[in-house]
Amino acid sequence: MRKSLVRWLGLCLLLAVALGAHAQAWPTQPVRFIVPFPPGGTTDQIIRHAQPHLQQSLGTQIVIENRGGASGAIGTGVAAKSAPDGYTFVLVFDTHGVNPSLIPGMTFDTLKDLAPVMLIGKSPMVFTTHPTTPYKTFRDVLAATRANPNSVSYGSIGSGSLAHLFVTLISKQGGFSLTHVPYKGGGPLVTDSVAGHVPVSIATAALLAPHIQSGKLRALAVTSPQRFPQLPEVPTLAEQGVAGLDAEAWWGLLAPAKTPAPIIARMNAEFAKALRVPAVNERLTQQGVVLSLSQPEEFGRFVAGEVERWSKVVRENAITAGQ
Repeated sequence: MRKSLVRWLGLCLLLAVALGAHAQAWPTQPVRFIVPFPPGGTTDQIIRHAQPHLQQSLGTQIVIENRGGASGAIGTGVAAKSAPDGYTFVLVFDTHGVNPSLIPGMTFDTLKDLAPVMLIGKSPMVFTTHPTTPYKTFRDVLAATRANPNSVSYGSIGSGSLAHLFVTLISKQGGFSLTHVPYKGGGPLVTDSVAGHVPVSIATAALLAPHIQSGKLRALAVTSPQRFPQLPEVPTLAEQGVAGLDAEAWWGLLAPAKTPAPIIARMNAEFAKALRVPAVNERLTQQGVVLSLSQPEEFGRFVAGEVERWSKVVRENAITAGQ
């Protein structure tokens, strides 16, 4: 019994030493970062801003691979099925917490097949309207839709998006009804919003802030618990009578499950250092991203909470991606 225990402890020690040595040697080849969206979006820009600094600190090439489709599920699935050797990572958007309840037959388990590395940043969503509408605040929208349910339409980047789910949640709990107009992405939504074709829109501050600041759109409310530093004059929903409910877009970094913990810890530290470079942080701030850097365990709990929260909204309101 004692010999077996000693042998088992010895094996554990050897394994720990081997993993530590592997992490110290890592990386010895290029590291791949999968972006599960097309080039040019905020998720893509985060890694491209950090890329030169990561290459310098890790001493290896950072290869960016865009694998868009299915609200990020296709590229994320590629990462989930990759070898857990520390040479594949994937950046995800808030759709990662929504997809499990909206995409039937996903080829991977969001919580079991991917290891959390870090939460990167957050951005509130913003309700906006065209300057020619009578809505000066979100209270005006509430008054109009309560007087005449479904009389006010709102646009989002698509059915099943975080914005769609959030409006469904606050409408149900707040006792009002808005008519959803789903668009196929941020570009079409902005085009119609600026043209005044949709009365109210909701999307990330990263997407809408430039058009608010140029005067093409009027901001009505932010969905974060506090006011957004880049739009300090815009009140929160809580300030306008929709209390206790908030939601923010977010970005994070994952690796295939079973990637060695020392490698995840090193990537967490190096990526955080790259994002804190003043020039990188400034660019991200201009794009509406507020750094919210976390440790792996904390990010894992965050993702699990997002999956649970939005799956309940989807289930209780019978929402589908094609709705």
